[in-house]
Amino acid sequence: MKKGIIGKKIGMTQIFDEKGNVIPVTVIETAGNIVAQVKTVETDGYNSIQLGYGEVKDKHINKPEAGHFAKAKLPKKKHLREFRLDSIEGYKVGDEVKADIFAEGEKVDVQGISKGKGFQGVIKRHGQHRGPMGHGSMYHRRPGSMGSTSTPGRVFKGKKLPGHMGRVTVTIQNLDVVKVDMDKNVILVKGSVPGPKGTILKVKSAIKVTK
Repeated sequence: MKKGIIGKKIGMTQIFDEKGNVIPVTVIETAGNIVAQVKTVETDGYNSIQLGYGEVKDKHINKPEAGHFAKAKLPKKKHLREFRLDSIEGYKVGDEVKADIFAEGEKVDVQGISKGKGFQGVIKRHGQHRGPMGHGSMYHRRPGSMGSTSTPGRVFKGKKLPGHMGRVTVTIQNLDVVKVDMDKNVILVKGSVPGPKGTILKVKSAIKVTK
C-alpha cells in the first residue's frame, strides 16, 4: 500500500462531469487525521503509520489509549487505524494527513462496517429460492432438509442457515476518486461504500488496480 487516510461517510450525492454525465458519488470527510505512531522494520518488524481521527471527550477514552496519546504529546482521538505502507519516509508523529494525498482519477479501496440487517432467513441472507406458494405445500421460506439421518447424525459446519446478517467488515475495491475538495476536507468517490451515514472508513490506495 502506498497511502491511506481515515474518513467518515457523510452520504451520497451526484455531480456532473464536463460532458454532462451524472456521476453518483459518496462524500467522505477526512478532516483532522494526525499521525499517532510510526512503526518501522527495525522496531516493529514492518513499516506502518497509525492515524488518529475524530474528537473525543476524556471520559470516553480508556487509560491505555489516553497514555498512548500522552506519550506522543498529541490531543486524544476517538478512532485509531493502522496503515501498512511500502515506505514511511516523510511521516513523523504529529503530522496532519489531509485529503490531498489522493488526486482525481486515482483508484482506491474503501473499507468499513456494513449495515446490520438483524436476523434473516436463507432467502434474504443467502439468496436461496423459496418453495411452492400453494397452501398445500407447507414449504415456503424454510431452509430445507438438513441432509443428515443417523449417519453422520449432525449438521455439517458451514451449511447456509438463517442467522445474523450484515455488520461485518467489507472492502470495496477499485473505486475512482472523482474529486478532492480541500475547502471542505472531503473526498468524492464514485459509487457506494459500506455502512450507513456516519460510518468510519479506511480509504487506501488500491492494491488490485484495474483499467
